[in-house]
Parts: sequence; structure tokens; C-alpha cells
Amino acid sequence: MKKYLLYLLTLSAGLTACKSELENINKNPNETTTAQPDYLLANAIKSNADLILGSDASMETTTLFIQYWAKIQYTDVDKYTTSTTNIQNVWTNLYSLGLTDFNEIIKIGEQTKNPNYQAVGLILRSWSFQLLTDLYGNVPYSQALRINDYLTPQYDAQKDVYAGVLADLKKAVDLIDVSGNNPIKGDIVYNGNLSRWKKFANSLRLRVALRIADRDDATAKSVIASLSKADLIASNDETAQLIYQSSPNQNPVARDRETRDDYRVSKTVVDKLVQLNDPRLPVFANKTADYTPQGYIGVTNGLPADSAARLGFSKTSKLGDYFTTATSPAVFLNYAEVLFNLAEAAQRGYIQDDAAALYKAAVTASLQQFRVTADDIAKYLAQPAVAYDKANYKKSIGEQKWLALFGESLEAFAEWRRLDYPELKPAYAGVLNGKMPVRLTYPVGEQALNNNSYKAAVSAQGADLLTTKLWFDVK
Repeated sequence: MKKYLLYLLTLSAGLTACKSELENINKNPNETTTAQPDYLLANAIKSNADLILGSDASMETTTLFIQYWAKIQYTDVDKYTTSTTNIQNVWTNLYSLGLTDFNEIIKIGEQTKNPNYQAVGLILRSWSFQLLTDLYGNVPYSQALRINDYLTPQYDAQKDVYAGVLADLKKAVDLIDVSGNNPIKGDIVYNGNLSRWKKFANSLRLRVALRIADRDDATAKSVIASLSKADLIASNDETAQLIYQSSPNQNPVARDRETRDDYRVSKTVVDKLVQLNDPRLPVFANKTADYTPQGYIGVTNGLPADSAARLGFSKTSKLGDYFTTATSPAVFLNYAEVLFNLAEAAQRGYIQDDAAALYKAAVTASLQQFRVTADDIAKYLAQPAVAYDKANYKKSIGEQKWLALFGESLEAFAEWRRLDYPELKPAYAGVLNGKMPVRLTYPVGEQALNNNSYKAAVSAQGADLLTTKLWFDVK
């Protein structure tokens, strides 16, 4: 028996030595084992930008749910028959490409004593978690990104995810050093301008505070009251966005349009723009290729394939050139949204400002973003249909914010659920019994690899269906 035990110990030691030797052999002495933060930051930003404009999180899901786009071909997804691949890819890419890299940037900032890398990593990680919980609800948060400790992380309640995001954004703001002593590289959003990163972080705090306002009025009010307008995005020049380049680094919509022609602008948004004499119509949509009396014709969401095909590819409006050019930006948070959020905060009594004036400034900022002339802006604002209605501020803000977020379908989808405007009709041949999607279902990979945590999340949140409302979505 002693000889047997001695044999096992000797064998174990030998195997350990072999493993150590193999690990050393497999190390490339010419390659660093430490990630360079500039490359990591640039790649992670672009990965998330590609995600929010790409097929999975946008083209095949939220742009259709929110009725910015419609399908004229392959219409099943426009009837809410979502692809399991799309849903899995959103989850996987946010966790493995965005969050993992942002987490590493935070660690590098801590190790190198550069608070600005740490702060920017925190801001972008918070933004990514906000996207995740907005889409799915309860998600792995406190135990996420710690694979050595938690192979099957638990799902945190949505309210706790938002609370964590608000805390991390505040921490990031406090960390930022604008003295110039701790520069960062790889910043393809603000080119190293730390003052603008601080404004982006505070503007995200404003967004998240309003997201929870119908559930936790006291916290929302406290967060927003602590913000100064000077610390928020204050012009279209300060909008948080990635401006794409030419191929192969072009905008994902531009890349998609090179080989596909199955999307059109939704009838819902075209009709609203026409109704309001909105000068953004030729920006959001192109005129029909063949002459039509209307000039702009949108497609009803969720048509059967044969009905959509009969409308004609050349007699329906494609997405406007502004959004399909190679260099069109991926917008993370725009100036108009900040002003709409301030208008709502004023209407709720969180800040002492004129809600109507802020609303008017928000509409103006959106029109200016899309290069509408001053004369056309004045005419637009003079219309009774555009005037601010404080008695139904959610309608005024909700409808105009929906237009202002065209091209930002993930945020538009969240705000439509929160504000309940505009009043959208379900897809014509939708498969959800007359209802509309209000979330993404969890990916099948979670059911296979993290089943206990998945089941606990479903038990807490409700059935894993597209129609199950999330915590923040009160009405």
C-alpha cells in the first residue's frame, strides 16, 4: 500500500512538472502576455458599436420592434418570430467582447495607477450592463466576469443592476483626472478628452435615473438633483458616438446594404413624419425609386411575405442615405436625449427648470443634428401638433424622443416601453396574439450551461417570453 501511494505521489509530481514544462514551452517569448489598453479600448468600443447597429441587436430585432424599419422580404422576424441565433449573439457578444474587455481595461487602470483608464472602463462597462438589462431584465451582474470564482453566475434583479450601474458611473466621475497627467490612448469616441467622458458618464446617470423613476422616485430624484447641467453633454459636438471610416471599417448598416435589400422604412414612422410636416423625412427615408405621388412610402410591419413583395422594391422607401453611408456614426447617447431627459426631470419636479423650454431645445437639437435649417426648425416648432403638452408630457416627450432616437433602436425600444409613447400597433401578422415584444428572451446557451441560475431568474421575473414586462416597465 505504501509503495502504491509513493507511486501515485511520484506520478502526480511528474505530471505537474510536465504540465509546467509544457506551459513554458507554449509561451511565445516575443509576445506580451499583458493586453495593451489602447488596442483593447479601441477594439471593445468598436465591438459594442457594431453590436448596437448590427443584425442581432438592431436590424433583426429592435429596429423592427420599435417600427423604425420594416421587412419587405424574409418577413418572419418582423412578425416577432425572433431568431435564437440573434438573441444568443447579443448576449454572448456583450459579455465576451464588450464587458470582458472593459473589465480588463479597469484592471489595467488600477495596476498602472491610471485612473482615467479605470474610469473609462467603468463608464463603458456600465453602459454595456445597461444595454443588457434593458433588453433581458434580470442578468448576471455581481458575479459576472469572474469566471475563476463563478462558472455559473447568478442573475441579479434588474433594480439591483441599475443601482450598481448608477454607483459605478458616480465612481467613474470621481476618478476622472482632467489635469493631463494621466492621458489615455485608443479612445475612438472622444480622442482622449476626459472632460467629455465625464459628461457622458453623468448623462448616462441621468438616463438610468429616469429609467427607474416610475419604480423608485426618491432615488431618481436624488441622482438627478445631484447633477449640474454643466456636467452633462451640452451640444451635438459632445454627443457620445463612434464615427466609422471607409471599408473595411464602415458602418454595419452600410456593410449590410452592400449585399441585401430586404429592409424598408416603416410606414409608422413615415406616416408620423408626414403628419407633422417633419423636415427629417428626407433624412430618415429616401424617395421611392419609381415615381409615386406620395414620394415616400413606408412598409407596414409584419406583413406576410407575399403581401410585402406585392408592394414592390422600387415603390417603397429605403433607409435614408444619412444612415447607410460608410461613415455614419454609432450613437451611444445624443445631446437631444439629454435635453428630453432634463425636460422630463423638470416636469417631475426633480429640477427647477422650465420643462417646455427644455423640450423645445431638445427638438431643436435633434433637428440640428440632422442638419435642418433654422427657418425650417422655426416652422416646425410653431405647429400646434409639436407644442409641448404638460398635461400629457409622456406623449409629447415620448413621440419626439422616438423621432430623435431614429438610428438608436436599443434606447428607443427602452424609452418606448417606459413612456408608452408613441402608441404603436402590433405587427400586422404578428405571432404574439396581438401583443408586441417588450424584451428579448434569454439565450438557449444559458439554459444549457447555467440552468439553475436561469430557472431562478425566470421564477423571479416571470415567464421567459417576449411579452413578459421588465421591472422598469410599469404600465
